[in-house]
This record gives sequence, C-alpha cells and structure tokens, in this order.
Amino acid sequence: MARTKQKRSRGARVTKKQEAPALTPRQKQILRLVAEGLTNRDIAKHFGISVRTVEVHRFNLMRRLRVRNVAQLLRQALVLRLLPKNFLS
Repeated sequence: MARTKQKRSRGARVTKKQEAPALTPRQKQILRLVAEGLTNRDIAKHFGISVRTVEVHRFNLMRRLRVRNVAQLLRQALVLRLLPKNFLS
C-alpha cells in the first residue's frame, strides 16, 4: 500500500484553512524593511534600536511564520499577503 500522508516541510504551501499569524506592528515594519533588502544594522539605525533587538524581532518573525531563512520568510510573507500589494513593483 502506498502512503497517503505527505511530509510537510516548514514554510510549505498554505492551505485555505491556514490564516496569517498575527504580527505586531513592529514585526510588520521589520518584515517590510527585510523585504526591501536592508541589513539588521540598517534596520537598527532606521528605528534607533540595537542590532540585537532587530535580530530578536527577525527571529520571532521567522518562528511565527515557521521558516528557517530569509528566502522562506519572504516567500511566506508573500503567500500570506503580509507585504503590501505594490511590494513587487
């Protein structure tokens, strides 16, 4: 008999039943700046916070979205429509 269960990787496709996890306003801001290609240091300067604080925000974002790297983070953000519609323009 063939197995019917499919193994799901972290950050895999989103089904209709899945909803975007709630992000804090700061996490949304950080996500947007990461998507624009800013480094942790650039983001820290932008907000006047420490680099370590930015790292914690990114870590929490990635944990909430269940991803392991920035490429997966951006992909999930697009799939879940967490980035503005004009992001790709």
